[in-house]
Amino acid sequence: MTELNHILIIEDKIALSASIKRCLNNNNNNLFKADSLNHAIEQGLSGFSLIIAETDLDGHPVTELIKLAPGVPVIAVSDKADLKMAISLIKRGAENYLVAPFTDQELTDTVAAILRDPVPEHQSENIIGRSESMKALFSQIKKVAPTRSSVLILGESGTGKELVAKAIHHNSDRYHEPLISLNCAAIPETLIEAELFGHDRGAFTGATNSRMGLIEAADKGTLFLDEIGELPLEAQARLLRVLQGGEVRRIGSTSTLKVNIRLIAATHRDLLQLVEEKLFRLDLYYRLDVVQLKLPPLRERGDDLDLLADHCLKQTCLQMNKNLLTFSDTTRHLMSSYGWPGNIRELENSVARAVILCESQIITPDLLGIQLDLQSKPNDLEVSEHSEPETLSLESYLYNFILENQNAMTETQMAQKLGISRKGLWQKRQKLNLPRIRSRDR
Repeated sequence: MTELNHILIIEDKIALSASIKRCLNNNNNNLFKADSLNHAIEQGLSGFSLIIAETDLDGHPVTELIKLAPGVPVIAVSDKADLKMAISLIKRGAENYLVAPFTDQELTDTVAAILRDPVPEHQSENIIGRSESMKALFSQIKKVAPTRSSVLILGESGTGKELVAKAIHHNSDRYHEPLISLNCAAIPETLIEAELFGHDRGAFTGATNSRMGLIEAADKGTLFLDEIGELPLEAQARLLRVLQGGEVRRIGSTSTLKVNIRLIAATHRDLLQLVEEKLFRLDLYYRLDVVQLKLPPLRERGDDLDLLADHCLKQTCLQMNKNLLTFSDTTRHLMSSYGWPGNIRELENSVARAVILCESQIITPDLLGIQLDLQSKPNDLEVSEHSEPETLSLESYLYNFILENQNAMTETQMAQKLGISRKGLWQKRQKLNLPRIRSRDR
């Protein structure tokens, strides 16, 4: 049995309130009405799945409602198209901002998007996910964070390893102390030891002053070494001595300094393979591998893709001071079919590109700048009703969609279904060598 959505409408304009109730009145929704903020409070705000409220609640701003209903998504409604207000409200916790009069479709799409993607099981340091693999990861973070154990984070590039390190630090008893991060692959081999361990004056050419290293800077806090597989062997030996003795010696110094650090390391490489290749110390590996956390690639996270894409879209629109955009169904299909080799970082960049280039309210597939890498060409495909959408490239998907629907749909209907204009559909036809059937064009 489908769980009912309990939706509260706080609106004193009778016509608008009636319109909202009419639009959302179905078997999945249980609707409630309030004329003021006080009346809404009397009904118990925390029990609702969604609240739709005007921006001015009888002298009280809607932000006051947002504070009183933590965890409950709020859609702000106004008869003023005020972009600055919209951005401000969304930054302060509103899920969306609708300008009246709006169409039934606008409202239902907005509500559906919010209720389809409820608040994830866990969200910390912008780590978002509700797949089983991410739930397991959040549980592991919760367990390991309060300890002093070293942590080794494994995962492909772009999966969010640094965010996990931040979550561990901020949930530990060291949260009030510094978190010092270093990407070992970004520092030249000749400089990385000085960066980590510091140096005394005159230790080498150019060392005109003594300098504290990052290990010293992380004292009593956490040191995060990203891409630790790139750390040179000599630096590995010095790091091992720090972990074993709790002491660090600056380059060129004869004395040691006591340090108390927690080490978190991350890599996308197979460290044991590097050990076999004599590129990584086995004793250091054992020191690092006390607790191992594995981040799944984006392609293995199921519905998390939609969740992350919507989050990226919302954040990017806010950063660029643009109205909140939406993905077309075809765009979502392409995103779910694509392998995302660059993982979340690539997704963020693709969404940012789409927001910059988008000239309407709907993001179409061509704006993402991605395409499935398949050998098949559209004209070489055998069109079948049994074709698996997830195995098709974007062009192949469009090719089959047009062939399968052009006898049953008008050009306008197909363009709307694809989330593109009629001109865009015509351009796709030209590119795919699919001339329009004039008899159906109306």
